[in-house]
Amino acid sequence: MPNHLLSGAAATVLMVATAIPALAQDRASDAIEEIVVTAQKREESLQDTPISIAAFSARDLETKGINGLTDLRANVPNLQLTPFPNNAATTQIFMRGVGLADDQITQDGGVAVYMDGVYVARSQGLAMEVADLDRIEVLRGPQGTLYGRNATGGAINFITRKPDLGDFGFKGQVTLGNYDNRRFKAAVNVPIGQTIAARLSYVNQQQDGFIRNAGTGIKRWGDEDRQAMRADVLWQPSDGLSLRYSYDRTDIDDTPTYVAFSPLHPLVIDRPKAGSPLVRDVLPNDITAQGHSLTAEWQASDAFTVRSITGYRKLDNFQNQDYLTGAIGPFPLQKNSSHAKQDQWSEELQLVGDGLDGRLQYVAGFYYFSESGDNVSNSYSPPTLTRSFTTATIDNRSYALFGQATFTPEALDRRLHVTIGLRQSWDKREATLARQTQVNNGPIVTVPGLGDGSRNFTDFSPSFIIAFDASDDVNLYAKAVKGYKSGGYNVRASSIARFDEGFGPETLWSYEAGIKSQWLDNRLRFNAAGFISKYSDIQVNVQSDPTNIRLTDVLNAGKATVKGLEMDLTMAPTRDLRLSINYGYLLARYDEIIDATGANIAGNYRFTNAPRHTIALDLNYDLPRLPVGRLSANFNYTAQSDKYTNATISGGKYIIGDYGLLNARLTLADIPGIKGVRASLWGRNLTDKNYYVMQFNVGRPGALFGEPRTYGIDLSVEF
Repeated sequence: MPNHLLSGAAATVLMVATAIPALAQDRASDAIEEIVVTAQKREESLQDTPISIAAFSARDLETKGINGLTDLRANVPNLQLTPFPNNAATTQIFMRGVGLADDQITQDGGVAVYMDGVYVARSQGLAMEVADLDRIEVLRGPQGTLYGRNATGGAINFITRKPDLGDFGFKGQVTLGNYDNRRFKAAVNVPIGQTIAARLSYVNQQQDGFIRNAGTGIKRWGDEDRQAMRADVLWQPSDGLSLRYSYDRTDIDDTPTYVAFSPLHPLVIDRPKAGSPLVRDVLPNDITAQGHSLTAEWQASDAFTVRSITGYRKLDNFQNQDYLTGAIGPFPLQKNSSHAKQDQWSEELQLVGDGLDGRLQYVAGFYYFSESGDNVSNSYSPPTLTRSFTTATIDNRSYALFGQATFTPEALDRRLHVTIGLRQSWDKREATLARQTQVNNGPIVTVPGLGDGSRNFTDFSPSFIIAFDASDDVNLYAKAVKGYKSGGYNVRASSIARFDEGFGPETLWSYEAGIKSQWLDNRLRFNAAGFISKYSDIQVNVQSDPTNIRLTDVLNAGKATVKGLEMDLTMAPTRDLRLSINYGYLLARYDEIIDATGANIAGNYRFTNAPRHTIALDLNYDLPRLPVGRLSANFNYTAQSDKYTNATISGGKYIIGDYGLLNARLTLADIPGIKGVRASLWGRNLTDKNYYVMQFNVGRPGALFGEPRTYGIDLSVEF
């Protein structure tokens, strides 16, 4: 990361921190608000949770314009969200250097995503809109003891707003912006008697892409056309019993993102205004993601709660892409499409309780998950017009028993907390693979052999945490935790035999120490975590055929060490001013990768989506009240250093250079005579930075561009 960025951030911190002591005598009501999270299956303060976590409240989400997963991009240090080249609605998620760069239905990601506690298994369609978010919690580091699916990188939890008993409410918002941005969002809360309430929400988002298609088919590359709806019903017949049912659905009809022929780093081409006129018949994508969930909670006593989370989700995903037509000839370098269908069931039973006069807190439970699905894809590389057809199916099962207990001894004035967590997992993975070819529109010929694999995996993952309350406002912790990701199958395997072999699980041991602290009557909050992770049996993609980039084998061939640091600083020098600085440092290196000959080829590999430095600066200032209402201004700047986007460097180093983005928002609220109405002017990438979000090898280097400068106005009403 450029030195001027780090020195500028340090100067800002020093200037504001110096001003705080002079204001420390102000009223406690001006302090930084408490953030309540449920990362450990019970409501507790963020400052008491021994996890490196980034939490966004409903106000944060509105201020930063976060409506779903991809909007978190650059707002959480050491979290990388990258669109998949075939379809921007398929999201590659990397946390602390751990993730999955592919989009196969036969492979699990390294970072788990949850919607109200229900695991969302597939990366396809993860760019879904969420109609009514209450908050987002991002947990960095291995998760498994308390979560439905184990994960080596971390977990992202979307928590939607519950229906409110006894109160009618409405919230609506209309957004208009450049590139014909049109967004409508509404939510209504309807009480039904004293014990039932329903909450209905809807959002429609449309925006033109910024690169015109000069060929046939779609009008523009990168159009957004999305709608999402949600129905939520809460029944609470007594204070100790509640049932909550919800249904959500997202429809995405975006057009494919433009892939540009691009030189390797440090050269960068300018963002084009139009693609090649030689492009033919590109179709919009068509994605539907939907789900049902039923959460039942029985508070048997003040010290014991039983919770059940039942979920069913379904995905229908069509995507297609034209790669580099006109870049080196009149034909696309590659053209492909795929259609995936998947459905999943999950059941999680939790027992949450306290004992020994509050000195023991525990969570225990059982988890079950099943999914089935299929994916049909075809691709060809003109001018030979040899088409490849692939059909893959999956049938997966997972079971787990988990538990975690925190004991606080009487000694040391109950300031010491010892936590032990245990998880036993059983996974069964089944998959099939069939391949066909077609030459020059001739007959479709079946490739001999049918892949049919079945493997079972078991894993025991413990966690150990020691936390100490150095004072009422300073908490220290140290932890060791194991993460595990199931094995699977690779539809791009070099042979049917290699597909049938599959690949085994990967594991990661993470050792972390951190501090959660508040100072100056909670006018200054500082949280930090440092970690070292030892990564074993890494599932590494190895190109098996130098002449065909579509064929790769996944081997459990890697060992690596990942070191890092995360720091979150929030300051409130005055009642009306808030400044936050979040910084992440990451050093990820492969120690060993053994190829089929037994040679260590780690020198040919790099961690992808793991920039050394990431930073997010956010400043919010409430201006003095004006006759027209109260103005508040928000400025945020996010930046990251260079990062690799292709794991192998033998064919060239695919690197996205460092860049920073400036966003701003000006909001007018408390308008006299117009209760509950707000108007906001906003702008993103205000400097119109030209940058890539992805560069990859498709036989030639191809790049996806980040959005240019966008701006608009939000009009909202709430009552």
